[in-house]
Amino acid sequence: MTLAAGPLIGDAASAADQPKPRRNRRRLNVGDVTLRVVAGLVLFYLFLPIFVIILFSFNHPAGKFNYSWQGFTFDNWLHPFKYPALTEALKLSINVAAVSTVIALVLGTLVAIALVRQRFRGSKTIDTFLVLPLTAPEVVMGASLLVLFLDFGWATGYVTILIAHIAFEISFIAMTVRARVRGFDWTLEDASMDLGASPTRTFFKVTLPLIVPGIVAAAMLSFALSLDDFIITYFVSGSTVTYPLYVNAAVKAAVPPQINVLATAILVASLLLVGLGTIYRRKRIDL
Repeated sequence: MTLAAGPLIGDAASAADQPKPRRNRRRLNVGDVTLRVVAGLVLFYLFLPIFVIILFSFNHPAGKFNYSWQGFTFDNWLHPFKYPALTEALKLSINVAAVSTVIALVLGTLVAIALVRQRFRGSKTIDTFLVLPLTAPEVVMGASLLVLFLDFGWATGYVTILIAHIAFEISFIAMTVRARVRGFDWTLEDASMDLGASPTRTFFKVTLPLIVPGIVAAAMLSFALSLDDFIITYFVSGSTVTYPLYVNAAVKAAVPPQINVLATAILVASLLLVGLGTIYRRKRIDL
């Protein structure tokens, strides 16, 4: 027993004498610190206007312009629809954004699926024209649409705003959905039809559920772009006033704090939608 224990004791002693491995502690050098500081300043620069909008929604201005801090109040939030013209402009913007998003979503999704799945002559040309609304300045697009409507003899207003928004939303939706469709396994459709499902049933039961995340992301992006658009809407609106156009005109006459209140409400609603979408995607992944 003594002879057998000797080597074990010697191995334990030699293991104890060996130097312990050092913990890999990451040390921040000057470059890392500089990068983090610059990133923090950039984020602060990006979010500062949003913080100002939220803060001044609780301001109690002394005059017509909500530019300087006068005092804290909840009255603005208790009466968010105090100005009927502002409320109607917001309702119109939401209406245009919702209707144009639905129409552009259907057209853009079909275009994305066709470009990825089908191979036909001229597909590269369509890709080029699809990118043009994304790269062309909004001034050029707005002016060209105005000339087009005037040549057709159409009176500018709600319909022309709707058509203009659909025109630039289709490109954003098609590009977003196409990125999702490219990773789609088309053999699933073949398996579905081999089991007796019709092409229509296969699309609604197999294809559509798998590309829904891309469609939802495209819809949210399209709705936000439509609600926020000013330049293109300015050219084709005529006497119709949307929320961005109202805010632009209010800068010259009066800037009530209700503008900040409604803007903050839109921001909060957008964040809630993004949060709900994230939770939904995580639950689908867990399942």
